[in-house]
Amino acid sequence: MGSIDFAELLSEISDAIWGPMAYVVLGLGIAYSVATKGVQFTRIPDMFRQLRENDGSQGGLSSFQALVLALASRVGVGSIAGVATAIFAGGPGALLWMAVTGLVGCTVGYAEATLSQAFKRQVLDEDRRAANEDIGGMPYYIKFGLKLPRIGALVAVLGVIGYGVVFPGFQVNTIAASAKLAFNIPTWVPAVLVTAMIAAVIFGGTTRLVKVTQLLVPVLAVGYLLLALTVIFLNIDKVPDAVTLIFASAVGVEPVFGGVAGAAIAWGVRRAVFASSNGLGEATFAAAAARTSHPAKQGLVQTFSIYIDVLLICMATGLMMVVSGKFNVSDGSGGFLANNVPDVAAGANWVQEAIDSVVPGWGAGFVAVAVLLFGFACLLAYFYVANSNLLFLLNGRTGHGWKLLLKLGTMLIVFVGSIANAKLIWAAGDIGLGLIAWVNLICLALLFPTVRKIHRDYERQRKLGINPVFDPQALGITGADFWINDSKKSDVHVK
Repeated sequence: MGSIDFAELLSEISDAIWGPMAYVVLGLGIAYSVATKGVQFTRIPDMFRQLRENDGSQGGLSSFQALVLALASRVGVGSIAGVATAIFAGGPGALLWMAVTGLVGCTVGYAEATLSQAFKRQVLDEDRRAANEDIGGMPYYIKFGLKLPRIGALVAVLGVIGYGVVFPGFQVNTIAASAKLAFNIPTWVPAVLVTAMIAAVIFGGTTRLVKVTQLLVPVLAVGYLLLALTVIFLNIDKVPDAVTLIFASAVGVEPVFGGVAGAAIAWGVRRAVFASSNGLGEATFAAAAARTSHPAKQGLVQTFSIYIDVLLICMATGLMMVVSGKFNVSDGSGGFLANNVPDVAAGANWVQEAIDSVVPGWGAGFVAVAVLLFGFACLLAYFYVANSNLLFLLNGRTGHGWKLLLKLGTMLIVFVGSIANAKLIWAAGDIGLGLIAWVNLICLALLFPTVRKIHRDYERQRKLGINPVFDPQALGITGADFWINDSKKSDVHVK
């Protein structure tokens, strides 16, 4: 079997894994939205308040640092290339379903971040201890919240392998493809460049990694949004028709794209989950590293990060393509319902075409650089996730050999991913992410009563006009040992 056939097989497996997940994420998001009485809408002021509350000086990451680190994993090439593939498979209507998933499904992100805080631990690793961090995430709330240590260990193993030596491949593959189109350079050139960049940071320890992402991500996000808004503004006369097309396609009443409304739902939800990492658990490690007085506070911060990614960056990307007409739509049988950019594969190249439509000659170069930097920031976040999973497995042991192996493995996939078959890389990544997501979503469903209990405690204290402080023993929650020591709670800087 050739590599292309194998890639096709992996794509079919990926579709089988992700297809039903679309509806599971939406269903769980609706359930959490009802249980929290729409916390994603009612507590928006608290999201901004929490970003200012803890400056990190008393231990742990600040809420802003945790937000930026989570955004680094959320705002990768999936927010550019992933949006294009959603439009290609589901038509412009997929954008509406991405937005709906962001609004409703973000409570899943709220839940996983809240649980990460509730069941985190004091870090034992010397590097993280030097950075004054706490540690937690998926394996921790599975082990200490659900009392399923073997499942927690399994998730950690999948996390080390996936985020360390598989998933970085589709980030760097897109980087290489964009660079080749923009500058006509061999794919091995960006492979060497990105490998050297990632090595310089990951061998510098956690402190350097956090500082680089804290500097890089806000500048990238704002710069990219400004450019997207410029393209949209220069096509302002086409915006009403574009919005009408998106809504009509999404509900199946548009003559051309109405027939793929089902695909619009599936791909809109699928890419919203993929781009935002909502429900995948990868942002849980950054959420746990922050120091705050109540787990729900970090849940709100992570909800806000999903808003930034899906409702701002992904929507700006999609609208930029639609208003400029730089997109294709598959008919599902090898043909096209729309073929506006012939011979241009779905991905970041459509964004390049959209920019070129208003500023000729600028698109390819700008997007290539944007994809490089977005992808690089995401690679740093991936390594942080992989390393956090490894520390869970080491459980306080030094494990210098394993840490070195993880760094070398990350560098290897960063290089190989640049030159590998793109379809193969994306399909393998989708499968790995899908498997982790299924385990995480099942665990989030099982921990539903715990999240509801923590949320109600937060709401009760807010309504009393006091700064919420978490006391797991008063709530009958076991396994949240970090919070039992009152001195840790008193260390939190509050306003």
